[in-house]
Amino acid sequence: MSHVKAPATAPEDGGGSAAPTPGRPPVSLNRRRVRAGWLFASPALLVVAAVTVFPVVFSLVLSFWEVRLEYGGLRLGSPTLGHYEALLTHSEWYRALAFTLGFTVVSVTVELVLGTLTALVLERLGAARGWILALLLLPWALINVIAAQLWSYLFNGTYGAVSWLCEQLLGTQPDILGQPVPAMAAMVVVDVWKTTPFVAIVVLAGLMLLPGDVYEAAEIDGANAWTTFWQVTLPQLRPIVAIAVLFRILQAFGIFDLPFVLTQGGPGTATQSVAILGYRVLFQNLDFGGGAAVAVTTAVMVLACCLLFLRVFRAHVDEEGRA
Repeated sequence: MSHVKAPATAPEDGGGSAAPTPGRPPVSLNRRRVRAGWLFASPALLVVAAVTVFPVVFSLVLSFWEVRLEYGGLRLGSPTLGHYEALLTHSEWYRALAFTLGFTVVSVTVELVLGTLTALVLERLGAARGWILALLLLPWALINVIAAQLWSYLFNGTYGAVSWLCEQLLGTQPDILGQPVPAMAAMVVVDVWKTTPFVAIVVLAGLMLLPGDVYEAAEIDGANAWTTFWQVTLPQLRPIVAIAVLFRILQAFGIFDLPFVLTQGGPGTATQSVAILGYRVLFQNLDFGGGAAVAVTTAVMVLACCLLFLRVFRAHVDEEGRA
Protein backbone atom coordinates (compact mmCIF):
# COMPACT_ATOMS: atom_id res chain seq x y z
CA MET A 1 0.00 0.00 0.00
CA SER A 2 1.46 3.33 -0.96
CA HIS A 3 1.60 6.08 1.59
CA VAL A 4 0.97 9.61 0.47
CA LYS A 5 2.68 12.32 2.61
CA ALA A 6 0.55 15.34 3.26
CA PRO A 7 2.14 18.66 2.38
CA ALA A 8 3.66 20.49 5.31
CA THR A 9 1.77 23.52 6.44
CA ALA A 10 3.22 26.56 8.12
CA PRO A 11 2.36 26.87 11.78
CA GLU A 12 -0.29 29.39 12.57
CA ASP A 13 1.23 32.02 14.84
CA GLY A 14 -1.35 34.65 14.23
CA GLY A 15 1.31 37.18 13.22
CA GLY A 16 2.20 36.03 9.75
CA SER A 17 5.93 35.94 10.61
CA ALA A 18 8.25 35.01 7.82
CA ALA A 19 10.34 31.89 7.90
CA PRO A 20 13.97 32.33 9.00
CA THR A 21 16.50 32.99 6.26
CA PRO A 22 18.44 29.87 5.28
CA GLY A 23 21.97 29.94 6.72
CA ARG A 24 21.12 32.46 9.45
CA PRO A 25 19.96 31.60 12.97
CA PRO A 26 16.53 32.81 14.05
CA VAL A 27 16.28 36.19 15.73
CA SER A 28 15.24 34.55 19.00
CA LEU A 29 18.40 32.41 18.92
CA ASN A 30 20.56 35.49 18.42
CA ARG A 31 18.89 37.17 21.36
CA ARG A 32 19.47 34.13 23.55
CA ARG A 33 23.13 34.12 22.56
CA VAL A 34 23.47 37.81 23.39
CA ARG A 35 21.81 37.30 26.77
CA ALA A 36 24.06 34.31 27.45
CA GLY A 37 27.12 36.38 26.52
CA TRP A 38 26.16 39.16 28.93
CA LEU A 39 25.43 36.56 31.60
CA PHE A 40 28.85 34.93 31.28
CA ALA A 41 30.63 38.30 31.06
CA SER A 42 28.80 39.80 34.05
CA PRO A 43 31.29 38.54 36.72
CA ALA A 44 34.21 40.12 34.87
CA LEU A 45 32.24 43.33 34.32
CA LEU A 46 31.38 43.49 38.02
CA VAL A 47 35.05 43.07 38.95
CA VAL A 48 36.08 45.82 36.50
CA ALA A 49 33.38 48.10 37.90
CA ALA A 50 34.50 47.38 41.46
CA VAL A 51 38.22 47.98 40.93
CA THR A 52 38.10 50.66 38.22
CA VAL A 53 34.81 52.52 37.85
CA PHE A 54 33.93 52.82 41.53
CA PRO A 55 37.33 54.25 42.65
CA VAL A 56 37.24 56.80 39.83
CA VAL A 57 33.73 57.95 40.69
CA PHE A 58 34.50 57.95 44.42
CA SER A 59 37.65 60.05 43.89
CA LEU A 60 35.69 62.49 41.75
CA VAL A 61 33.09 62.88 44.49
CA LEU A 62 35.71 63.37 47.22
CA SER A 63 37.50 66.05 45.20
CA PHE A 64 34.38 68.25 45.13
CA TRP A 65 33.31 67.84 48.76
CA GLU A 66 34.63 68.78 52.15
CA VAL A 67 35.82 65.53 53.71
CA ARG A 68 36.32 64.98 57.43
CA LEU A 69 37.93 61.93 58.97
CA GLU A 70 35.93 60.93 62.02
CA TYR A 71 35.73 57.93 64.31
CA GLY A 72 33.09 56.21 62.20
CA GLY A 73 34.94 56.85 58.91
CA LEU A 74 34.74 59.57 56.30
CA ARG A 75 32.01 62.18 56.52
CA LEU A 76 31.13 64.43 53.59
CA GLY A 77 30.36 68.06 54.29
CA SER A 78 29.29 70.67 51.77
CA PRO A 79 30.35 70.91 48.10
CA THR A 80 33.48 72.96 47.51
CA LEU A 81 36.09 73.87 44.91
CA GLY A 82 38.67 74.60 47.58
CA HIS A 83 40.68 71.45 46.91
CA TYR A 84 41.33 72.46 43.32
CA GLU A 85 42.01 76.09 44.29
CA ALA A 86 44.58 74.98 46.86
CA LEU A 87 46.13 72.58 44.36
CA LEU A 88 46.44 75.08 41.51
CA THR A 89 47.91 77.77 43.75
CA HIS A 90 50.47 75.53 45.45
CA SER A 91 54.04 75.67 44.12
CA GLU A 92 54.72 72.06 45.10
CA TRP A 93 52.12 70.89 42.57
CA TYR A 94 53.86 72.73 39.73
CA ARG A 95 57.27 71.38 40.72
CA ALA A 96 55.91 67.82 40.76
CA LEU A 97 54.18 68.39 37.43
CA ALA A 98 57.36 69.80 35.87
CA PHE A 99 59.41 66.81 37.01
CA THR A 100 56.78 64.34 35.77
CA LEU A 101 56.50 66.01 32.36
CA GLY A 102 60.27 66.25 31.94
CA PHE A 103 60.79 62.66 33.01
CA THR A 104 58.06 61.45 30.64
CA VAL A 105 59.37 63.34 27.61
CA VAL A 106 63.03 62.41 28.09
CA SER A 107 62.55 58.77 29.05
CA VAL A 108 59.96 57.98 26.36
CA THR A 109 62.07 59.66 23.66
CA VAL A 110 65.23 57.77 24.62
CA GLU A 111 63.34 54.48 24.93
CA LEU A 112 61.73 54.96 21.52
CA VAL A 113 65.07 55.59 19.80
CA LEU A 114 66.95 52.78 21.56
CA GLY A 115 64.04 50.35 21.24
CA THR A 116 63.70 50.97 17.51
CA LEU A 117 67.44 50.54 16.94
CA THR A 118 67.41 47.33 18.99
CA ALA A 119 64.46 45.98 17.00
CA LEU A 120 66.22 46.73 13.71
CA VAL A 121 69.29 44.83 14.90
CA LEU A 122 67.23 41.88 16.15
CA GLU A 123 65.43 41.65 12.82
CA ARG A 124 68.74 40.94 11.10
CA LEU A 125 69.74 38.18 13.49
CA GLY A 126 69.11 34.53 12.85
CA ALA A 127 69.28 31.71 15.36
CA ALA A 128 70.65 33.94 18.14
CA ARG A 129 67.52 36.11 18.16
CA GLY A 130 65.70 33.96 20.71
CA TRP A 131 68.54 34.05 23.25
CA ILE A 132 68.97 37.81 22.92
CA LEU A 133 65.23 38.33 23.27
CA ALA A 134 65.26 36.27 26.45
CA LEU A 135 68.09 38.43 27.86
CA LEU A 136 66.25 41.60 26.86
CA LEU A 137 63.15 40.47 28.69
CA LEU A 138 64.96 40.11 32.02
CA PRO A 139 64.96 43.83 32.96
CA TRP A 140 61.38 44.27 31.80
CA ALA A 141 60.24 41.19 33.72
CA LEU A 142 61.64 42.48 37.01
CA ILE A 143 59.17 44.01 39.43
CA ASN A 144 59.62 47.78 39.53
CA VAL A 145 60.30 47.87 43.25
CA ILE A 146 62.98 45.18 42.98
CA ALA A 147 64.62 46.91 40.02
CA ALA A 148 64.61 50.24 41.86
CA GLN A 149 66.09 48.65 44.99
CA LEU A 150 68.82 47.02 42.89
CA TRP A 151 69.77 50.34 41.31
CA SER A 152 69.69 52.09 44.66
CA TYR A 153 72.53 49.80 45.73
CA LEU A 154 74.44 50.60 42.54
CA PHE A 155 73.97 54.37 42.99
CA ASN A 156 74.78 54.40 46.70
CA GLY A 157 77.31 57.11 47.48
CA THR A 158 79.32 54.94 49.93
CA TYR A 159 79.52 51.44 48.49
CA GLY A 160 77.71 51.69 45.14
CA ALA A 161 79.38 50.29 42.03
CA VAL A 162 78.49 53.36 39.95
CA SER A 163 79.99 55.71 42.54
CA TRP A 164 83.13 53.53 42.72
CA LEU A 165 83.44 53.60 38.93
CA CYS A 166 83.13 57.39 38.90
CA GLU A 167 85.85 57.58 41.52
CA GLN A 168 88.16 55.41 39.43
CA LEU A 169 87.54 57.38 36.22
CA LEU A 170 87.00 60.93 37.53
CA GLY A 171 88.82 60.87 40.85
CA THR A 172 85.70 61.77 42.83
CA GLN A 173 82.89 59.78 44.38
CA PRO A 174 79.64 61.71 43.73
CA ASP A 175 76.48 61.37 45.73
CA ILE A 176 74.28 60.62 42.73
CA LEU A 177 70.96 60.26 44.52
CA GLY A 178 71.69 63.15 46.90
CA GLN A 179 71.86 65.89 44.26
CA PRO A 180 68.88 67.09 42.17
CA VAL A 181 70.21 66.86 38.62
CA PRO A 182 72.15 63.56 39.04
CA ALA A 183 69.13 62.06 40.81
CA MET A 184 66.86 62.99 37.88
CA ALA A 185 69.38 61.58 35.41
CA ALA A 186 69.63 58.36 37.43
CA MET A 187 65.85 58.05 37.35
CA VAL A 188 65.84 58.28 33.57
CA VAL A 189 68.67 55.75 33.28
CA VAL A 190 66.83 53.18 35.39
CA ASP A 191 63.56 53.65 33.50
CA VAL A 192 65.29 53.40 30.12
CA TRP A 193 67.16 50.26 31.21
CA LYS A 194 63.94 48.62 32.35
CA THR A 195 61.44 49.66 29.67
CA THR A 196 63.45 49.81 26.44
CA PRO A 197 62.93 46.02 25.93
CA PHE A 198 59.16 46.59 25.85
CA VAL A 199 59.48 49.13 23.03
CA ALA A 200 61.96 46.88 21.20
CA ILE A 201 59.63 43.88 21.31
CA VAL A 202 56.63 45.91 20.10
CA VAL A 203 58.60 47.43 17.22
CA LEU A 204 60.13 44.05 16.35
CA ALA A 205 56.64 42.55 16.11
CA GLY A 206 55.71 45.32 13.69
CA LEU A 207 58.85 44.73 11.61
CA MET A 208 58.08 41.03 11.30
CA LEU A 209 54.66 41.85 9.84
CA LEU A 210 55.87 44.23 7.14
CA PRO A 211 55.49 42.89 3.57
CA GLY A 212 58.71 42.04 1.75
CA ASP A 213 57.63 43.26 -1.68
CA VAL A 214 57.96 46.93 -0.68
CA TYR A 215 61.61 46.36 0.20
CA GLU A 216 62.18 44.59 -3.08
CA ALA A 217 60.65 47.55 -4.91
CA ALA A 218 62.84 49.98 -2.95
CA GLU A 219 65.94 47.90 -3.77
CA ILE A 220 65.03 47.90 -7.46
CA ASP A 221 64.63 51.68 -7.33
CA GLY A 222 68.16 51.93 -5.93
CA ALA A 223 67.28 53.17 -2.44
CA ASN A 224 70.00 52.78 0.18
CA ALA A 225 69.44 51.53 3.74
CA TRP A 226 68.92 55.01 5.20
CA THR A 227 66.38 56.01 2.56
CA THR A 228 64.58 52.68 2.89
CA PHE A 229 64.24 53.15 6.62
CA TRP A 230 62.83 56.69 6.42
CA GLN A 231 60.69 56.22 3.31
CA VAL A 232 59.51 52.62 3.66
CA THR A 233 60.00 51.15 7.14
CA LEU A 234 59.14 54.08 9.39
CA PRO A 235 55.87 55.10 7.65
CA GLN A 236 54.57 51.53 7.90
CA LEU A 237 55.69 51.23 11.52
CA ARG A 238 53.97 54.44 12.57
CA PRO A 239 50.80 52.74 13.96
CA ILE A 240 52.89 50.28 16.00
CA VAL A 241 55.16 53.05 17.26
CA ALA A 242 52.12 55.13 18.19
CA ILE A 243 50.77 52.30 20.34
CA ALA A 244 54.13 51.83 22.08
CA VAL A 245 54.47 55.56 22.75
CA LEU A 246 50.92 55.79 24.06
CA PHE A 247 51.47 52.96 26.53
CA ARG A 248 54.77 54.43 27.67
CA ILE A 249 53.27 57.89 28.20
CA LEU A 250 50.56 56.40 30.39
CA GLN A 251 53.12 54.46 32.44
CA ALA A 252 55.73 57.21 32.71
CA PHE A 253 53.27 59.94 33.70
CA GLY A 254 51.97 57.83 36.56
CA ILE A 255 55.41 56.84 37.85
CA PHE A 256 55.47 56.21 41.58
CA ASP A 257 57.51 53.19 42.67
CA LEU A 258 60.79 54.15 40.98
CA PRO A 259 61.34 57.58 42.61
CA PHE A 260 59.70 56.42 45.83
CA VAL A 261 62.24 53.62 46.31
CA LEU A 262 65.28 55.44 44.93
CA THR A 263 64.98 58.90 46.48
CA GLN A 264 61.64 59.15 48.34
CA GLY A 265 60.98 62.08 45.99
CA GLY A 266 64.17 63.87 47.07
CA PRO A 267 66.54 65.45 47.49
CA GLY A 268 63.93 67.85 48.78
CA THR A 269 61.18 67.57 46.18
CA ALA A 270 63.45 67.36 43.12
CA THR A 271 62.20 63.93 42.02
CA GLN A 272 58.70 64.09 43.48
CA SER A 273 56.20 63.00 40.83
CA VAL A 274 52.52 63.88 40.86
CA ALA A 275 51.77 60.33 42.01
CA ILE A 276 54.06 60.71 45.03
CA LEU A 277 52.52 64.11 45.76
CA GLY A 278 49.06 62.58 45.73
CA TYR A 279 50.25 59.79 48.03
CA ARG A 280 51.67 62.24 50.55
CA VAL A 281 48.62 64.49 50.53
CA LEU A 282 46.23 61.55 50.90
CA PHE A 283 48.01 59.08 53.18
CA GLN A 284 50.49 61.22 55.12
CA ASN A 285 48.47 64.41 55.53
CA LEU A 286 45.13 62.52 55.57
CA ASP A 287 43.68 65.17 53.25
CA PHE A 288 41.29 62.94 51.33
CA GLY A 289 39.75 65.74 49.31
CA GLY A 290 43.12 67.19 48.34
CA GLY A 291 44.52 63.77 47.41
CA ALA A 292 41.45 63.07 45.30
CA ALA A 293 41.91 66.44 43.57
CA VAL A 294 45.50 65.52 42.71
CA ALA A 295 44.39 62.15 41.30
CA VAL A 296 41.52 63.60 39.27
CA THR A 297 43.63 66.45 37.87
CA THR A 298 46.37 64.03 36.87
CA ALA A 299 43.89 61.66 35.22
CA VAL A 300 42.30 64.50 33.24
CA MET A 301 45.71 65.71 32.04
CA VAL A 302 46.76 62.21 30.96
CA LEU A 303 43.45 61.67 29.16
CA ALA A 304 43.77 65.02 27.37
CA CYS A 305 47.36 64.26 26.28
CA CYS A 306 46.37 60.83 24.97
CA LEU A 307 43.38 62.20 23.05
CA LEU A 308 45.54 64.96 21.56
CA PHE A 309 48.20 62.45 20.59
CA LEU A 310 45.66 60.17 18.91
CA ARG A 311 44.05 63.12 17.11
CA VAL A 312 47.37 64.33 15.71
CA PHE A 313 48.31 60.79 14.72
CA ARG A 314 44.96 60.18 12.98
CA ALA A 315 45.20 63.50 11.13
CA HIS A 316 48.72 62.63 9.97
CA VAL A 317 47.59 59.21 8.73
CA ASP A 318 44.60 60.71 6.90
CA GLU A 319 46.86 63.29 5.27
CA GLU A 320 49.22 60.56 4.07
CA GLY A 321 46.25 58.56 2.75
CA ARG A 322 45.01 61.51 0.70
CA ALA A 323 48.52 62.10 -0.60
